[in-house]
This record gives sequence, C-alpha cells and structure tokens, in this order.
Amino acid sequence: MADQQLTLPAPAKLNLFLHITGRRNDGYHELQTVFQFLDYGDTISFQPAPDDQFDFIDSKSQIAKEDNLIWKALERLRQEYLNKGISQLPGVTIEVTKRLPQGAGLGGGSSDAATTLVGLNYLWGERLSNKQLQKIGLELGADVPVFIHGKSCFAEGIGERFTDVEPPTPWYLVVKPNVHISTAELFNHPDLRRDCKPVEAAAWEQGHHENVFEPVVCALHPEVAKLRDALLEYAPTRLTGSGACLFSTFESRQVAEEAQKQVPQGLFSFIAQGQNRSPLFQTLTQ
Repeated sequence: MADQQLTLPAPAKLNLFLHITGRRNDGYHELQTVFQFLDYGDTISFQPAPDDQFDFIDSKSQIAKEDNLIWKALERLRQEYLNKGISQLPGVTIEVTKRLPQGAGLGGGSSDAATTLVGLNYLWGERLSNKQLQKIGLELGADVPVFIHGKSCFAEGIGERFTDVEPPTPWYLVVKPNVHISTAELFNHPDLRRDCKPVEAAAWEQGHHENVFEPVVCALHPEVAKLRDALLEYAPTRLTGSGACLFSTFESRQVAEEAQKQVPQGLFSFIAQGQNRSPLFQTLTQ
C-alpha cells in the first residue's frame, strides 16, 4: 500500500446543538453537542515519495507549513511510529484542496488533520487503532477525534466522549457571513451561558436545544443576526460550533437551492446532505 496514490475527503461537520454544562478546574468547558458530517469538504491526496521524504503542499493557505494541522499530524504520527520502533517509513507528499473556509465552525482544519492521520496510518500498514489515532488527534485539537471516530455522535467532555446517534439526514444550506470570530473571545465572554442542564444521549432530540454561542455571536456581530433572521424566513436556522457559519435545514435539495438563490452576493454558501457515517470512511471501505 505504501507506493499507492490515495485521495480522501476531509468532510465538514455541523453541531446540531451545543450546550455548556459547566467549567472544569483546568479552565476547559464541559460541552454537550451532536456532531453530524456533511457530504462536502476538503480533499487530501497522498502521493508516493522516496522513503523518509515527506512534503506538504497547500497552495491557498496563508498558514506557515509548520503551523498547519496537516503537517503537525504527519509529524506526530511519524513520531508515534518511531516510538514503536518503526524507523523507516514510505515517503509521501500530501496535498490539500481547500473548500472549507477558516473560522467557519465547520471543523475544516480538524477534519484535514484527522484525514491525514487516518490516511497515513492506512498507507503505513494500519499499525495504530482508531482509538490510538483519536488520542493523537486530541493533542492536535478538540474536534479532531470526532472526525477519526467517523460516526454521528452525542459528544461530551471537551468533545472527546462519544455516544453514537442516528439523527435525520436532511439537506442543509450553509452560509458564512463575512466576519471573523474569535473562539477564545467567545469562551471568555461574560454573557456566554455555562449552566445548561445536562441532557441524556438517548433523549437528546427531546426538548429545546440551542447553540449557546449563537446569542453572543449575534450580539457581537449584527451582520450574523441579520443573516440568521433572513434565513429563518425559509427554514430552521442555527449557528454551528462557535461560528461563523449558519445552517438551514430542508427536506430536499431542490428547496435548499431555492433558498440559496436568496443568499446575498459575496457570501460563501453551499448545499450538502447530512451523513451519519463520515465520507472519509465511506471512501476507505469502498
């Protein structure tokens, strides 16, 4: 497998709701959320290279190579293999084709890192388990493990404890306002609700749920509130993650496309269907 070319998706995710139930002594927030994947995202290709030669190509990103999560994932996985006594590895050149914007709440960078870990582990003989990859992923970012887990799930803790769920798989219109949102600023904002009553994984669809970041983001960025109100004219609409993207839920692609025609010019938007099994693993097992 080491000398084969491999192309894999790095799908987007949505947070169907997002609650904060408390704050830990180490400063991290206790979360409850449901992750669902989309059939839309970045693409990562792995090209064979001579042994122990590794490179990374990203023609669009302004992020320095050593700061990119894809490169960090490669370096971290190489170290893990070295720790297992595997000193010589097949070389690879990784190239990413970006479709997901940064700072969108869609998990683009985390998904790229997860696909890198899963893809390289596959090419290098699958010496690490999914659980071991998730542990490495958590070092890179809180959202990386769910992309390695690969199934829609109810997540708790800082987002690393999973209970698989099967939410409906509607069509979504996803729109990104032209704003930059600081996740760190939101987590420290005095108006952020941190006392949501915990819900059970088996009963998450019952009762009222929200994204606790949404009212804070809308207060800080009136353009997000304006766009949300406009989308609510067509369908239920919610913020994903800490934003900035909003997603509206539709029963068919056709109805979603009609709503997309009303999105203001200059805003990034796309239509995708919810997926309860990650397109990454759908591709790997084909």
